[in-house]
Amino acid sequence: MKVTVVGAGAVGASCAEYIAIKDFADEIVLVDIKEGFAEGKAMDLMQTASLNGFDSTITGTTNDYSKTADSDVAVITSGIPRKPGMTREELIGINAGIVKTVSENIIKHSPNAIIIVVSNPMDTMAYLAHKATGLAKNRIIGMGGALDSARFKFRLAEALKCPQSDVEGIVIGGHSDTGMVPLISKAGRNSVAVSEFLSEEEQAKVVEATKVGGATLTKLLGTSAWYAPGAAVSELVKAIALDSKKMFPCSALLEGEYGLSDISLGVPCILGKNGIEKIVEISLTEAEKENLVASAKGVRAVNDLLEA
Repeated sequence: MKVTVVGAGAVGASCAEYIAIKDFADEIVLVDIKEGFAEGKAMDLMQTASLNGFDSTITGTTNDYSKTADSDVAVITSGIPRKPGMTREELIGINAGIVKTVSENIIKHSPNAIIIVVSNPMDTMAYLAHKATGLAKNRIIGMGGALDSARFKFRLAEALKCPQSDVEGIVIGGHSDTGMVPLISKAGRNSVAVSEFLSEEEQAKVVEATKVGGATLTKLLGTSAWYAPGAAVSELVKAIALDSKKMFPCSALLEGEYGLSDISLGVPCILGKNGIEKIVEISLTEAEKENLVASAKGVRAVNDLLEA
């Protein structure tokens, strides 16, 4: 298994680190446009191999996509990160050009690669990758829902005062502060509905804290988060590498699922060696259906900016 990570900043380096530590990839290639940056990050990470007990080889390259040839999975983290007060949507002008160029370079050298998009606004960037490459819908995955669901579980466990390993939770919809749809109706602790433990007010607080999870961290850190995004990506790559058929909410190109078409949006997906092997359509409450439609409307508005 060969994995390319484009963008050697905090998110990209965390992706590479977690993938290496989980030790399922033979080779990881870091790519960056800054001279020597990816090479330095790769060397630093390789010097942890004996300490962290992994055998993956990590190399870095400055914008030389020939070094990424024959990658099985490519992760796109490149682009400018959010700053305090910025929305993910405000990044579109710069990041669209970057993601289009990177996607085309990846497929030129790795025509069979599965692409995982992390760059924001993530749903729109995943949609752009589809348009730029023409790849089958199973081969482009937007990471957002996996991260948002992890943040949902963190907030649920915090409210329930229990270990996160006790908690189930899933977030669908757009990867934005207004577009996320945390499915509180399906959240539980060891299969017991959270409504058995939390009041409606407490549940509402969990949902709202989840939706602004990225903005909260951006305000605290002064930039986008990186540990949880890197860990989320590593789990998606692992599911593909091991053909595990695990289910994650991911931004997938919809063609009638959930009554939506021609849009990349977060929905439950089964991941395996072919990327998205199945989009799972689950029952939603009327309120959740309305929120998903509203989320799609917001993502389409950002998609329209690609044509502007």
